Amino acid sequence: MTENEQQVAGVILAAGGGRRLGGRPKALLEHRGRPLVEHAVGVLRAAGCTRIHVVLGARAAVVRERAELGDCVLVDNPDWESGMGTSLRAGLASLTGTGARAALVSLVDQPGIGAAAVRRVLGAYDGESALVSAAYDGVRGHPVLFGAAHWEGVAGAAEGDQGARGYLKEHAARIRLVECGDVARPYDIDTEADLVHLE
Repeated sequence: MTENEQQVAGVILAAGGGRRLGGRPKALLEHRGRPLVEHAVGVLRAAGCTRIHVVLGARAAVVRERAELGDCVLVDNPDWESGMGTSLRAGLASLTGTGARAALVSLVDQPGIGAAAVRRVLGAYDGESALVSAAYDGVRGHPVLFGAAHWEGVAGAAEGDQGARGYLKEHAARIRLVECGDVARPYDIDTEADLVHLE
């Protein structure tokens, strides 16, 4: 286990209710025969994340029952309907006291982003002041790594469905972009049409 793997915790935002998918929670969408959240956990594990926190919201009890999430820390977000910002805050708050020095945040609905991209972002971690983002043809995307020095600011700025967007825009000059367009496809599963990406 490398030092990076010990110090960086993975945080998967998996609370969404799939409003544009007829109310089907994204965590429970099937991909390769298993719930999408299980796939997301597998990606982070394959990339080297040994500690993973999963933020749940919509139908959390069903997700816990159906998905095999092993020793992940499951974080309930009772305010999930207020948007992704609440899940990001809950995920970061859950790392308090764990010894983690950075959080690698990924979204449950981006199965085209695999372990290779996550490994690249993880590999750019260089301490608590790190601010690293995957980029696709030069455009910032996910996953994003926040050193612990940024957590308070990110949580304070996370509102509605914006997540960390405002904070990242404000600190754009400090973000280290890691190009991943050659190893991943950053599509989201947001609408019925997007379901073609699931296998």
